[in-house]
Amino acid sequence: MARDTDVDLVSDALSGKKILLGVTGGIAATESIRILRELRRHDAELSVIMTKSATRVITPLAVEWAAQASVSTDWSAEMSQLAPSDGLLVCPATRNFMAKFVNGMMDNPLLMACSSARARGTPIVIVPSMHNDLFDDPVTEELCQRAEELGAIILWGPNDEGRRKQPMPVQIVADLSHVVNRNDSSLNIAITLGANRAPIDAVRAIQNASSGSTGWSIAEYLHRKGHTVTCIAGKTSASPSFQLPNIVRAGAPDDMLAACKLVADDFQHGWIFSAAVLDYYTEPEQGKKLSGQESWKLDLKPGPKHILELEKMTKGAVRIGFKLESGVSIELLHKRAQEQIDRYGVDATIANILEEIHDDESPRGYIVTSSGIESIENQLQLCQLIEARIISCLK
Repeated sequence: MARDTDVDLVSDALSGKKILLGVTGGIAATESIRILRELRRHDAELSVIMTKSATRVITPLAVEWAAQASVSTDWSAEMSQLAPSDGLLVCPATRNFMAKFVNGMMDNPLLMACSSARARGTPIVIVPSMHNDLFDDPVTEELCQRAEELGAIILWGPNDEGRRKQPMPVQIVADLSHVVNRNDSSLNIAITLGANRAPIDAVRAIQNASSGSTGWSIAEYLHRKGHTVTCIAGKTSASPSFQLPNIVRAGAPDDMLAACKLVADDFQHGWIFSAAVLDYYTEPEQGKKLSGQESWKLDLKPGPKHILELEKMTKGAVRIGFKLESGVSIELLHKRAQEQIDRYGVDATIANILEEIHDDESPRGYIVTSSGIESIENQLQLCQLIEARIISCLK
């Protein structure tokens, strides 16, 4: 039976990572509950320090409930604020806190924790929240610049209702995860996703069926794991759960290929071809074809294979293809995925049977390599296997 405090695990982006959340006295401290639960969805090991002013906005009991971890509100003999962590998130950060942070003050445990983190080179992410009048004060810009010079990452949210609010918890934790996991081994990875759409006249078009949700999930996972991800996205009915930094929109088949070639000009360690590329399309008729005619015969011709066209431009990169079949056996799916590997030189293929994708009793899909075929149980495992495959092939 699920407990009231339980959360669903979304990723392993913060597994084994000790994250310290600092909560200061802005009204946005009420968002701490959502921030902490989102951190737990990515398996973070949590501790919390609240300033005394923060305890006037939200009770430590509520914060402890959300964190399922200890909450410090004052000095103690254990000096827990000096304990090492993998990342320090100050959310919300008041203007008063920022002024003290950049001037090295230590009149509360959170500021001492910040000083200790700076000394260790621990990533510090600061999320300010304040009224526009305070944001527009030139001193605020100066404080932010000085904080960044000291190595802190500043995350600003939207300007709404006369205030600079925090980003959504999903965005904050995704960007924190990226910062915490970023290191010298982090990769540049390009991913195509979504459907292609090609016009057949001025108002009509043909399009593949693809929501883009799988591609977004993979991109989000890789971003959280510290990699630099570039998404070349076609037509999508699904949206990412947070704002990814590098998205190129290209819906038409030729436009997507051209966008891929531009991205390939900058070396990518990995390419993930999850887009549903439109294999057949035609030159559109001029204007709008009149309605009411008995039939409309389209002469569809094959377009270029993006994986093949990009092969020479992606030399040295690990390439992951996708293969979708319908009404086939596992054996035939394996054979056709292996043919993709042999024909286009990809390092692995993610293979799916259309009828199984939304069937909870069936595997999420299969990863096929030259060594064989392995079932994939869920979306998280799919993302983990793709990252592991790219890393292993680069060694």
